[in-house]
Amino acid sequence: MDMVFKALADPGRRILLDRLRSQSGQTLGQLRQHMNQHAPMSRQAVAKHLAILERANLVATLRRGREKLHYLNPVPIHQIGQRWIGKFERGRLDALAELKQTLEGENHG
Repeated sequence: MDMVFKALADPGRRILLDRLRSQSGQTLGQLRQHMNQHAPMSRQAVAKHLAILERANLVATLRRGREKLHYLNPVPIHQIGQRWIGKFERGRLDALAELKQTLEGENHG
């Protein structure tokens, strides 16, 4: 669990996870290209972040020929939710999240 929290503590790694959530099965090059749209990052830096995410079991990889594809593994994040967000709280948190989205939509519209 400590490795998961350490991995999630870095904003760059959270961007990588968001990218894999939106489109799983990406190569290092594809992920680096997306990262450079947010904050320029070397290939080695992206690889280092991905290695940390892999050690935390947040990213799974699959070799396809010479390519290494990266996939989001949501299980550790789900386990965190199960441990610290009880079922009795989930309804209230969902309502707050929905209210926040509604208010943000009104502010942008």
